[in-house]
Amino acid sequence: MSVFNLGPKNHLTSKMFFDENGGVDIARYDTLKYPDIDVLTEKQIGFFWRPQEIDLNQDKIDFSKLTDHEKHIFTSNLKRQILLDSVQGRAPSQVFTPIIGLPEMENWVGAWTFFELIHSRSYTHIIRQVYANPTIVFDNLKDISEIVDCAKDISASYDDFHQASLYYQLLGVGTHTINGKKVVVDLYDLKKKLWLCINSVNILEGIRFYVSFACSWAFAENKQMEGNAKLIKFIARDENLHLASTQKLLRHILVEDDPVFAQIKDECHDEVMAMFKSAMEQEKAWAKYLFKDGSMIGLNEHVLCEYVDYIASQRMKAIGLTPDFKAPSRDPLPWTASWISSKTRQVAPQETEVEQYINGGVKQDAGANDFGGFSL
Repeated sequence: MSVFNLGPKNHLTSKMFFDENGGVDIARYDTLKYPDIDVLTEKQIGFFWRPQEIDLNQDKIDFSKLTDHEKHIFTSNLKRQILLDSVQGRAPSQVFTPIIGLPEMENWVGAWTFFELIHSRSYTHIIRQVYANPTIVFDNLKDISEIVDCAKDISASYDDFHQASLYYQLLGVGTHTINGKKVVVDLYDLKKKLWLCINSVNILEGIRFYVSFACSWAFAENKQMEGNAKLIKFIARDENLHLASTQKLLRHILVEDDPVFAQIKDECHDEVMAMFKSAMEQEKAWAKYLFKDGSMIGLNEHVLCEYVDYIASQRMKAIGLTPDFKAPSRDPLPWTASWISSKTRQVAPQETEVEQYINGGVKQDAGANDFGGFSL
């Protein structure tokens, strides 16, 4: 293997994953097989932000005034978000990049991974501001079973695919003996594992954050921990972009790129449905854990469980699945929409940090005749 492919390669006809002619050679974006993937990268780069942009001094004061059970809700959600982004801060680049065949997809995964790193640093920034000793938050993170169970579920699909992919990269298709053990490397099986892995990531980005997000924004709705809520809003904006990428892949790009995924999609239907249900059960268990000592104004376990059902049903429909459970027809937490969509929140610049800006969001698509009606 090499970090640069010297063999024959046409980036407009190559497959997105497991291309017969190897990985990406020239990092070129003048002509693209899938321009909409490159649009995601441009958007993500335009969203660039740093956690230090948000002043958390008031949050430190607010945190000291929270009740014990409110501190439990706030801190527990941060712990879980730390775990989720600890996985996502390394896994997309580590697992997907070696088997990518298109420059636009390689570029997108790099941007995706980098912004997950920003998210991870944001949680540390928050904890440093509100806790005198941040280490106590991190040191017992793995002692919470509700967090560990989530970690196992997220890692399972990544690990299963990654191990099989490493065998493929090193040994190629065929039957091999490694340390006395027979290992069969089959390309169809690899693609099946990839399909399940991307579905798992889709569920992670689309469902597993939202109980925590809702709690963070509920504090801000009650005029508490508003700096934290703004950081979580930036994170949610990024996660929605990451979700969009997995939805695009699952909805049409993978099948267009490699028709074998159409068969895999049908074969894995029940398994993907089971993955959604497992995630929903874990999110509801998390809501129960959060509110075991008391609720907060505007939120309780029951409402959050309904929210999980609603979010899950929307995510399933977005990739062509039909929910087989009863879900609310309307969003049980409609006020969260204003936090998810930056455009709907108006702020006075002198009162708080401006959140609506986008850096580098310039389009260069003007034509020669676009200003034909103007004269000086």
